[in-house]
Amino acid sequence: MKNILVPVGSTENGINNLKYAVNFASISGGKVYLINIYKEFSKVGSITKVNQMMIDENKNQLEEIIKEVNTVGVEVIAKPIKGNPFDGIKRISKQFDIDLIIVSPQSVEINDKTYLGNITGKLLKQTEIPMLIVPQNYLFRKFDSILVAFKNGHFEKENVLSPLKEMVRIFKSKINLLQVITPETTEEGKEIDSELLEMKNSLTLTKNATTFQGVLEHFQSHNPDMLCVIRRKRGFFKKLWEKNSVMKRDFHTSIPLLVLSGRL
Repeated sequence: MKNILVPVGSTENGINNLKYAVNFASISGGKVYLINIYKEFSKVGSITKVNQMMIDENKNQLEEIIKEVNTVGVEVIAKPIKGNPFDGIKRISKQFDIDLIIVSPQSVEINDKTYLGNITGKLLKQTEIPMLIVPQNYLFRKFDSILVAFKNGHFEKENVLSPLKEMVRIFKSKINLLQVITPETTEEGKEIDSELLEMKNSLTLTKNATTFQGVLEHFQSHNPDMLCVIRRKRGFFKKLWEKNSVMKRDFHTSIPLLVLSGRL
């Protein structure tokens, strides 16, 4: 994971996420791209001055964030990007070959009942790039143990597990698999791809009404440093296809969450 993208919503979350990304990059040998997004207006008359003011304001925010973080030993490139958040992130991700996005569960809005806010939720739904969702004020530590929770153990999409393999290579992580059998699980879904089985240190099978209930039941016994899930329409984040946010009653976690992109 050589190119890490940190999109900025609020300054506070930006500082938290940049600290986390810099610590991550110091171990992985990666480069960090810190961006925020501004909307550009049509360049007519005084609007040009408004656009310049917005650019300056966004640059100032990025500078303020960087001042609060010790970036020694890690290259951090700060850049304000024009456009809407989702097109801008997509464009910059392609331009700099981003292979990991680090974000907060809630970019700006604060709601105690919400796990994923509208902006983070929509980004999760739209991007094919692995996302690491870091709780607010969460301090970085190595991922000695990763719990990979899933319902369907079969992946039709290629290279779904590549980011997880990279985590194992970088951090020497132990991979504990948790397959949650729900009433929706098909016989085909019960089969686990050999690629995933070859990575495992342990495998737990459980029957629950939902995948989230399975995670809740077995979370304490595994005590992971990271939770990894696969984004699918019928998986953990199926609520995203109804709206762009995820309520805590449907899913939440207090540790970093790595989301890999399965088949849409």
